[in-house]
Amino acid sequence: MSKLTAEQRKNLPDSAFAGPGRTYPVEDKAHARDAKARAAQAEHSGRISAKTAKNIDEKADRVLKKD
Repeated sequence: MSKLTAEQRKNLPDSAFAGPGRTYPVEDKAHARDAKARAAQAEHSGRISAKTAKNIDEKADRVLKKD
């Protein structure tokens, strides 16, 4: 996965994040795949709700389907 520095993350628009509070950046396909995996882990451990995980998956899927 490409590295995302703190400065780069700060400069991303809110639309580049799939989770609440600018969490789970999905600005490219690598980050979208990672967001899906981390959201699944967070849901299984009870840190996020199933609805939040579903929303993250849906936004990440939109990024993954872009050409």
